[in-house]
Amino acid sequence: MEIREYKTYNELEILRLYTSVGWTAYTDCPDVLRKGFANSMLILAAYEGNRLLGIIRTVGDGHTIVFVQDILVFPEYQRKGIGTALLQAILDRYSHVRQIELATDNTPKTIAFYKSMGFYEMSEIGCCGFMKG
Repeated sequence: MEIREYKTYNELEILRLYTSVGWTAYTDCPDVLRKGFANSMLILAAYEGNRLLGIIRTVGDGHTIVFVQDILVFPEYQRKGIGTALLQAILDRYSHVRQIELATDNTPKTIAFYKSMGFYEMSEIGCCGFMKG
């Protein structure tokens, strides 16, 4: 497996990836997703040869805040360390940034994953988060 910057947007493979994990809010509006990719700070992808396995997409300024907007791995490649490698690559690249955040589903699986990577729930560090629905 190789992790490299995702530079050329391939709509078919990205829509296939998002569909495979059930993120239809993205796939229902492909033009918006394309614009989101175009305006992202950094997108890294995991590949096996030329086959896309997963991506991680960040937004922010890269100095005071990095927000992990998306991290997705095709279901058939999950639980093989790909998500961990993608997130670790972001943590390594932005190790100088104090505030690295993300929002995720409130499931035992996702909570355990992000805690294993050194993340805390905001309430554990005296903070709270808000999101406009």
